[in-house]
Parts: sequence; C-alpha cells; structure tokens
Amino acid sequence: MSFESNVIFRDVFFRLSKGDRIGLIGKNGTGKTTLLELMLGRVEPTDGTVSVDQGLEIGYFSQFSELRGESTVLDVLHEVSAPVHAVEQALREVEVVLEREPTGKEMDDLLDRQASLFEEMEQLDGWNCALRMETVLTKLGFSEVHRERPIDQLSGGWRNRAALAKILLEAPSVLLMDEPTNFLDIAGLIWLEEWFNKLPGALVLVSHDRHFLDQVVNMVVEIENSRLQEYEGAFTDYVGEKYRRLKTLERQFEHEEALLAHEAIAIDRRNAIGGRKHKRRLANIKKRKGPQPVDKIITGIYRGLSVPDVLCTVEQLSKSYDDQTVLRDVSFELRRKERLAVLGPNGCGKTTLLRVLTDNEQRDSGEIHWGVRNNVEFAYYNEMLDELDLDDTVTHEVNTFRMALNAPRKVVNQFLTLLQFSEMDLRRKLSTLSGGQRARVALAKCLLSGAPVIVLDEPTNHLDVTSTQVMERALVHFPGSVVVVSHDRFFIDKVATRLLLFEPDGSASSLKGNWTRMHGNAS
Repeated sequence: MSFESNVIFRDVFFRLSKGDRIGLIGKNGTGKTTLLELMLGRVEPTDGTVSVDQGLEIGYFSQFSELRGESTVLDVLHEVSAPVHAVEQALREVEVVLEREPTGKEMDDLLDRQASLFEEMEQLDGWNCALRMETVLTKLGFSEVHRERPIDQLSGGWRNRAALAKILLEAPSVLLMDEPTNFLDIAGLIWLEEWFNKLPGALVLVSHDRHFLDQVVNMVVEIENSRLQEYEGAFTDYVGEKYRRLKTLERQFEHEEALLAHEAIAIDRRNAIGGRKHKRRLANIKKRKGPQPVDKIITGIYRGLSVPDVLCTVEQLSKSYDDQTVLRDVSFELRRKERLAVLGPNGCGKTTLLRVLTDNEQRDSGEIHWGVRNNVEFAYYNEMLDELDLDDTVTHEVNTFRMALNAPRKVVNQFLTLLQFSEMDLRRKLSTLSGGQRARVALAKCLLSGAPVIVLDEPTNHLDVTSTQVMERALVHFPGSVVVVSHDRFFIDKVATRLLLFEPDGSASSLKGNWTRMHGNAS
C-alpha cells in the first residue's frame, strides 16, 4: 500500500480467523488505521488483494466518532434493535387476534405464526434486548440526560461512547476497533474487557493501553518497517518474544558485520590498497560510542533542576456546578519526587481538580498553597497542547522553551528523537503534524519546562506505546512532582507512587502505591 511515494505496507500477508483477538500496535503513522480501512474496503491496495468471506458483517469503531445527526443516543440504539422491535410488534398483533378466541384453521395459523415468531426472537436473543441496552448504557456511564441528548450536541468523548455502545449492540461477526478505550473510566474498561473476551467472532484492536491488551488479545501484530510481525499471546508475551527476537537479530547482525569487514579487507588486498585503512575503520567502529541509554539522556536533562521538598498543599477544596458537587473537601500534599495518580469514575471531578489546581477554574472554597514562587509553579499538559504555535517548527517550538532554552540543542534533540521525531520531523511545521505528533510536542515542552510540578490529564490517549514508555521513564526520573489523571492501569503501575481515589460524591482519599498494589492481581 502506497500513497504517492510513501510506502505504508510492503508484501504484507495477514489472515483473520474466528476466535482471533488481535492487538494491532505500531508507532504513530505506521499504518494501523490504513490496515483497518483496507479490511473494510474503504481503500484499495496498490498491489495484492484483500478478501472477505461473503456475507460477513464487519463493524468498525473509529477513535474519531462517525456518528452524526439530531437523533438522540436512545434513538440510535433503538434503530440497532429494529429487527427485535418488528418481531415484538408482530407478536402483539397475533396476541390481539388470539384474544378474540378464533377457531379452526385461523387458530392453527395464528399458533403456527406465534411459534415462528418465538423462534425468531430466540435467534435474535430478543428477550434480552432491553437488558443488553441498559447494561451497555450504564457501563459506559450514560446518565438519563446524556441518553436523551441529540448526537450533534454531545462532546467528542460522549459521541465516541455512543458509537461504542452502538457497535457493541450490533454485535457483528468481526469487530475492528480503533482506540475504543480513550474515554472510558477504569470500571468501564474492566467491563469492556469482559465483553470482548466473550466475543464469538473475531476482533482487531488498535490500542495503546497495555493492560487492556494483556487482558483481551491472544495475538499481537506489530507494524514495523512496512511489514507485519506476529507474536502469539497477549502483550506480556509480545514483550518477552520481541526482546528475544531483537537479541537474535543483534547476534546475526554482529556476525554479518564481522564477515563484511573481512570481505572488505580481502577486496582491498586484492586491489593492492592494503588493509590498514579498513582496519582503522573497523577499529573505529568497535570504539564508537553506542546510543546512550534512555535513562542517561533523561537524567542528563534533569541534572541541576532543584526543587523544594513540599511543592503544594491542598486543603478542604470544594467545587460545585449548579446542584452537583464535584469536589468535596479534597485535601492532599505534593512532595518532591512524588507522582500522584488521580483515579475515579467518569464525572467524579478528576479533571475539575486539575483545572482548579492550574487556575483554569475557580474553587468555591478551600486553599491551595504552592511551595514555590518563581512564576513557574506548574506545567499543564492540556494547556500547552492548546497553545502550540502551529506555524512554528518542532525543534524551534521545543528548543526555545524555558529549561530547553539553556540546554544543549543536541541533548534536547536527542530527547525528541526518543519521542519518535526524526531529523526531518524536527524541521516540520506543527500544522503539518498529526494529532498524536502534536501531543508529543506538548509532552516534550511539559517535560522540559523546568516547572517543579507537571500536571497531566490522560496523557497516553494520543501516544503510541514507545512514546508512552519514554514519558514513563522521564516522569520516573523527574525530580519534582507529577499529578496525572489516567485510566491506563499499566501506566499508573509504572509511574505512580501515590493514588488519590475519588468517590462519586466528589470526596477523595489518598493511598500509597499504584494500581496493582491497590487491587492485587484480581484486576
């Protein structure tokens, strides 16, 4: 598959069979969504074929909801159940006639018709239709207000959830899911894991959520160098298998390099040039410094950043909208090297807390005391993402910002390389970047801001796995404090030192540790 001169796939073979639950991963821009569109028939391959069994129902969930219109969420979901409603109406009509107590052939025909409709309801699982719809709406967090709201009046997150509810109720033979977890809370994620694990058909899941992948998929397919590399098992199996594969390739490369060096020397000897020049080259290759480890680059950036022990104290913080209290007497303290993960169901006040902390919302009561007074109290990821200069280049936008301004450009660019920016990417204008690439620029500015506190709201939503891993290492080595709202349990486990747990009533309690320590192995 090619777009102009850009090759997306080269000689790709892929087969999806019943019972397969595929986790499709790869860096941003490698072609994950393109592969789904090829399977859907929305685009044609440059060469080769895409074959789909006749009569197969394929459902597609896009991370950018395709639902539009004035219909309410309930209207959309009732349309999905139209065949069941038609059978229900036919049964009611038969019952009305039966109440007149007909006799003879008319009675026999009505009973035969009723039996046929009962069988059709069984095939459609129609008796459980209302229960399924209520379960999906409840688990995805739809209130009565959101259920009755027209699709066009919903936010992007709620529109995505409506699209997810629709495709789950449609229950096609094959599900192609592009980032379905971005707007779900942890309770919703656990329920969706169970739903996918009961699928009788097949699933292709594009997701950056490693814990979710671990719970759902039985094969990981990675797009790498325009090809598909398959790994049997869940995400944990993929990590181990890929490590072993890379080690094998490394050993093979070392052998090939040695053989090529000997071959070059032999060629030089044959040409009477002598092997000294090539020997020097080989010696230089052996002495050449390899790429610095990720941690060494990151710790080098943060060297010299000094922060006080107590960075922020929050006391009895409260916030309400109309009659709904979203923050109720919330208190906590942020200390140096502490990474606070804010958890709780959707709508409980997590994002409101971040907006109040960062002066984007006014609190009703309570106190916020910052322990620093240098006009750089915090770096707020969402704010930086919104304020990116789309006419600027990647390298200039990052290198002229706060701490990066005084750091060696080479070191900053090394850090940007870790975040998957190529030399060509560094010179590109932000207006030409994808949403995921812009998210990485904002993340880089946050991490290089020099602020003693970094505030992040769902930072993994638009990042590929590799960029998420780099962010995790940066946050672990960050000498200040981090406040992060996230539903990514794998991310929370690797980063968090303390949890702030929200209840539906807006109250919150603090707990030392991470997700696994709180829930054990049960989740």
